[in-house]
Amino acid sequence: MSEECVQIRVYYEDTDCGGIVYHANYLKYCERARSEMFFKRKIAPLQDGIGFVVKSMQLDFLAPARLGDILEIKTQVLEQKFTSVALQQTIWRPAGKEAERTKIFQANLVLVCVDSATQKIVRIPQWAQDVLAEQKEE
Repeated sequence: MSEECVQIRVYYEDTDCGGIVYHANYLKYCERARSEMFFKRKIAPLQDGIGFVVKSMQLDFLAPARLGDILEIKTQVLEQKFTSVALQQTIWRPAGKEAERTKIFQANLVLVCVDSATQKIVRIPQWAQDVLAEQKEE
């Protein structure tokens, strides 16, 4: 199966006073990883006013991330339809000197393709289909 992997470091601004990542930041990390799927291919995730918005999300917070951690965000396309795509995004804390690799967060979400001018759902354009096809299960 093909999946995209992005690494992000946890900074002080991402955490609460105890050095634990604030829950909403996991969503930001996932958004960055989805954007990177396009940027790595020198394609903007929003072109000619066409882009993706989140329709639904199911989130599982499994373990905390902490200040200074390097996190791996993996993105996998589960299903692609004409106007929507189902993704699974998983955040891992890689193995360290004394710790095993740990899954700390998982999101299952559905994105729909929209025209930003009309706010109407539209067919996923070919440029986006090509990027998403590289992330599908084989």
